[in-house]
Amino acid sequence: MLSLLVRALLCATLLGAIACWQRPDGRLHIIFLDTAGDAVLVQTPRGDFVLIDGGADPAALATLIGRRMPFWQHALGAVVLTAPDNARLPGQIAALARYDAAVALAPPALPQNALVREWLRLLSDQRTPVRVARAGARLDIGGATIRVLTAGDETGIALIISYGRSSVLLDPTGATADAPPDLRPISALAYPWERPLPADLAAAWQPRAIVFTTGYGADEPPLLTTHERAAGGVAVYHPKLNGTIELVSDGRRLWVSTER
Repeated sequence: MLSLLVRALLCATLLGAIACWQRPDGRLHIIFLDTAGDAVLVQTPRGDFVLIDGGADPAALATLIGRRMPFWQHALGAVVLTAPDNARLPGQIAALARYDAAVALAPPALPQNALVREWLRLLSDQRTPVRVARAGARLDIGGATIRVLTAGDETGIALIISYGRSSVLLDPTGATADAPPDLRPISALAYPWERPLPADLAAAWQPRAIVFTTGYGADEPPLLTTHERAAGGVAVYHPKLNGTIELVSDGRRLWVSTER
């Protein structure tokens, strides 16, 4: 009897410690998950979670977000799909099978295929409203703002995630190269490795860090090394080199932590 009581107390203590460790810290966390394709998990300052894309590996995505989200949390504040392809949809479908989403943001054009139909079915079953992304559209979630910078039928969606004075431009398909938006300085940039970053955009944005993503595939990718892409002293990161990459902001400063 005493042994059972001790075990129960230890279990309660452990769960309490985990809950304390996983509670919101008032900071914005943008986590580039180390999985095939593109998958970004955002934790807002108030503790809401937003899944942007989901990667190509459903099992890996489910495991990765399970490690990041509190065990008691069974809902996402939003899901965002930047492009409806195999590098992003499979993982997001796996997430929607486990977590309800309050709202979904979709690209302007959705093809009629099995993956898209399953994505829409899950959202319909959850009665999740699906909004079509248009330039200027905003989601205000948990103290952070997600704004659509560009949205094209062929190019996909580019987003600005803002908290206080920090802003991160998330452009996993390189959509801004085809339709340059307003050019204001940003804190950090996420951009496809296999697409050249126009020098004029980089000069206008002045990011202090660039996270290169892997979901976009080009027929003729630029033959540039990591060192060459770091011209001007900007810090560059890639999941194959750094594993999971996390951008953290307290609303004033932004810093980067990596798995390796």
